Amino acid sequence: MATQYAISGTTAKGIAASVERGVAEGALGPEAALPPVRRLADELGVSPGTVATAYKELRQRGIVVTRGRGGTVVAPAPAVASRRPPRVPEGLRDLAGGHPDPALLPGLVPPSRLSPGARSHRSAPRLARLEEAVRDWLRPDGVPVEQVTFAHGTLDLVGRLLSVELRPGDAVAMEDPGYHHLLDLVPALGLRIVPVAVDDEGMRPDALRAALRAGARAVVYSPRAQNPYGGCFSVARRDALAEVLREEPDVLAVENDHASSVTDAPLNSLAGAGLTRWVHVRTVSKFLGTDLRWAAAACDATTLARHDGLLLLTSGWVSHLLQETVLGLMTDAGTRALVARGRETYALRREALAGELAGRGIASHGASGMNLWVPVRDESAVVNGLRSYGWWVAAGARFRLSAGPGVRISTAGLEPADAVRLASDFAAVLGESEATYGG
Repeated sequence: MATQYAISGTTAKGIAASVERGVAEGALGPEAALPPVRRLADELGVSPGTVATAYKELRQRGIVVTRGRGGTVVAPAPAVASRRPPRVPEGLRDLAGGHPDPALLPGLVPPSRLSPGARSHRSAPRLARLEEAVRDWLRPDGVPVEQVTFAHGTLDLVGRLLSVELRPGDAVAMEDPGYHHLLDLVPALGLRIVPVAVDDEGMRPDALRAALRAGARAVVYSPRAQNPYGGCFSVARRDALAEVLREEPDVLAVENDHASSVTDAPLNSLAGAGLTRWVHVRTVSKFLGTDLRWAAAACDATTLARHDGLLLLTSGWVSHLLQETVLGLMTDAGTRALVARGRETYALRREALAGELAGRGIASHGASGMNLWVPVRDESAVVNGLRSYGWWVAAGARFRLSAGPGVRISTAGLEPADAVRLASDFAAVLGESEATYGG
């Protein structure tokens, strides 16, 4: 790879910048090997210590990883270029995007009266009426609502919290397989990921305990509709995870309830389980509209102060126009009825495909949410095989760290009648060559 891209620089910062530029421009792709420290030092006429310092900076920022005797390579998902899903080929049915069914989303009607003039809302960043609506939304699920705040979506809130709570090189415990944008965000902040295995009940307590013993200072998890595996906490699993986290009171627990109101599974939240540091965050994109970049969060007092302090210094507040739009939809009876219909419809569609696959001997995971995770032996073979039948599903590589291979199928827009054909085509793909494909 060094012959294809000439790394330059005479200082550690210069060498690191050169590598980063090569990654950003695509000249150094994922898994590309960088020259050994001494060899690059000789080529650039610098000391080995200078190159080692450059490589250390790149590791801390999530651009490269070191694999022992395998040397230093570009990270599979380098922090300078988040993994974007491949473009859906023309003519294929898209079951890879994970988006809600547009027919089950309300029409977005911004409020007719805009905020007067050009003025700052820093003194009152949150609409009091929306704060109360959020408390009414969270309270029935057992989430403490003494402190609530808003953000520009879950990723915005998680990124802000991790940046104030942790320092470059610190570790974060993450679900594996997990939501690919979160898996990209953490290394982009210069943090390390410690993978935590999941099953049909969400994060496994033994795996979480191992991650905390490995030094993780924060944990990000979904209590239901886990993406992509679909796991949801039982009461017993919630209690077991709470026991693990209470042993490490300084660890920040970030609970991502991203599909809350359209999830058919009940919420067994860790937010009310006696943790010292916690935040429960919800968005509305799955049931009010993907363009509503707004999130509500409840948290402990320390977390509230740290989040809002940094928000004040950056964007200052979440648009009051956006807040008014969300409030109008959340309190509208017609919208609430549509959301309830969406919850029933998404469960029916997910269960229909799971049942059709099971009837053909194909195991899948999806206890809740809008997706199914189907373990396979060869992701590319299955994705390409289904493509030949007119289906486009997501290869699992974007979602996993140490977990085994699989494909994610978004069922939000898949009618039960279509599930029959998809399951039949899936079985045909798996049966084309048992030596290559597997379920």
